Amino acid sequence: MPASAQTVNLAGEPLPGVLVQQLYRQGTVERVYNLYGPSEDTTYSTWARTAPEEETPTIGRPIANTQVYLLDRHLNPVPLGVVGELHLGGEGLARGYLNKPELTAERFVRNPFSNQPGARLYKTGDLARYLPDGRIAYIGRVDQQVKIRGYRIELGEIETTLNRHPAVKDSVVVVHEDPTAGKRLITWLVYAQQPHPTPGELRTFLQRTLPQYMLPAGYHALDQVPLTPNGKIDRRALLDVDVSATDLVAKELVLPRDPVEEVLADIWREVLGTPRIGVHDDFFELGGHSLLATQVVSRTRERFRIELPFRSIFESPTVEGLAQQVREATEARIGEPPSQIVSRPRVRHKLAPPS
Repeated sequence: MPASAQTVNLAGEPLPGVLVQQLYRQGTVERVYNLYGPSEDTTYSTWARTAPEEETPTIGRPIANTQVYLLDRHLNPVPLGVVGELHLGGEGLARGYLNKPELTAERFVRNPFSNQPGARLYKTGDLARYLPDGRIAYIGRVDQQVKIRGYRIELGEIETTLNRHPAVKDSVVVVHEDPTAGKRLITWLVYAQQPHPTPGELRTFLQRTLPQYMLPAGYHALDQVPLTPNGKIDRRALLDVDVSATDLVAKELVLPRDPVEEVLADIWREVLGTPRIGVHDDFFELGGHSLLATQVVSRTRERFRIELPFRSIFESPTVEGLAQQVREATEARIGEPPSQIVSRPRVRHKLAPPS
């Protein structure tokens, strides 16, 4: 960038607040604009002048002769603060895609909010929501919306929240499919400073604004976000990384210290598909959820032959804490130390055919 630049226009990718702050620190820069819009609507559709202190720049408001609608899948407007798909209307719309009538019909739809004959809206495939002051906050792509355990999750909303953390420069959230634990949210982060926050600190930060089901199971560091040849985030490259071979939450590993903790750690490994379990690891930080918690409690009951309430793992989500509950339940039942009654997994034998 020229040293004499006073105005900077940025477009193409979501604008990180860190970049805005860096530009204003150049000395000569007085104005940084965030421009949003697809080629199907004459390149730019909304604009926002960013402030130096903005952590997450918005995409602002529509330019002249352009209308923005945030709609649900039935083309109904969504309430203030609710995420919807961004639709564009107005004078800048293209006629359609050359020699692609099916795609044109899919993306350019009738405008139900206009009385003008033939008025259309363009479905951008982008998710956004209105802020209380009327500005538009970009969330992510529709194709980054996933469904996990019945919950519909916008990955971009998690990334936007993470990027507000002062120690985070950039983040990417992907969904990893585990044959044992099922779908899990895994976060990759480029840190802005050292020492970087622990996974527990990031989880606590997210809990302030996001529900439990949107909290990632793992947090991994990156030197830089991988990009495709055309400059987009290469999520597939991150999906190819074997996260089961690494610690999902980087805590100091304390190995099991007695037979009870050893058995519980084995159960957690089986259920979570995580190779290493420490006695201080939190079940839910490792990617556990209520369905997997049911499996842990059920297998613990069977292996120790005790009655253990389902709430136990929520009250004591570490191996160390759950082990104490197992000891208390065992001693209350028969007065014997639990290390003496750990049962072996059942082995099923086939019946021999009649002679």
